[in-house]
Amino acid sequence: MLGFDIIGEVKDRHIFFRVGSSVLLCFNPEATRQDTILPPHFAYGHQHIAFEVPQEEYESWKIKITALEIQIVHEHDWGKGFQSFYFKDVDDHVLEIVPAGMWGY
Repeated sequence: MLGFDIIGEVKDRHIFFRVGSSVLLCFNPEATRQDTILPPHFAYGHQHIAFEVPQEEYESWKIKITALEIQIVHEHDWGKGFQSFYFKDVDDHVLEIVPAGMWGY
């Protein structure tokens, strides 16, 4: 949906995405909590994931998300010229787009 490249996938277990210079790992909790080789990888409930984008791309990400008919559920003004916006994925997890520099680096 967001255009991230899939870099690894095991059906019904996990999917890994390349997100800029980072990797987003998504695990099926029912499959991975039973793992006996690696420590269990799982979480339950709604998760929150924030994606940092260059400041000059913040507005274009809002356009991209709404063009996909995804509702922005909240936009927050953090002060000092920084805003972020929130939307939900198909499993109701809260995703956030944050402009670079908001966290002071």
